[in-house]
Amino acid sequence: MSETIQIKQTLPIRAGPDVLYRLALEPGRRIKWDKNYVSAAYEGEGRLTNNALVNFRLARNLLGLRFQAKYGQLQAPLRGGWESVAPFGPIEKMTQGWNFKAMPGGTEVTLTLNARLRYRWARPQLERILNNMVVSTLLGLQKQVDVAGAQLMEDVGREVAEKQRAEEKAAKAAARVNKRKK
Repeated sequence: MSETIQIKQTLPIRAGPDVLYRLALEPGRRIKWDKNYVSAAYEGEGRLTNNALVNFRLARNLLGLRFQAKYGQLQAPLRGGWESVAPFGPIEKMTQGWNFKAMPGGTEVTLTLNARLRYRWARPQLERILNNMVVSTLLGLQKQVDVAGAQLMEDVGREVAEKQRAEEKAAKAAARVNKRKK
């Protein structure tokens, strides 16, 4: 008898919906920041479109399972998601949906994960594992955006400091030239 697990978490993140949409749904970008996946790649030559197939491999702490998913309900930059194509491990079917709602100062990101399990006895363990996966994915996305923002702030600060040094150097040189003229 199959069991169903439904997990929904929401987190405000300081970035635009278009940036978050690409980070969350594009497999090449997702693999760089999401520790829950070891690999993610399109089947054949693919791109982010409805019905595109993607091969995923979960991390070892998530049983290291491999599965194929099909993208659907893509509506950039508002929502998107995927569903597994075939059963894998103790999971009969899994879907993941993302919603991005713009708000002042950022975006409200909602991640929904639904899993239909093959075995009732596996529910407590898998529910805990999948809940941790959802929470860590949202926190990883927030951290990825914050790292990029922090890097941008650091770069801007460095440029301003270099500009100030150059202006000070030019002012000193101008002062020396004025001193020689007197």
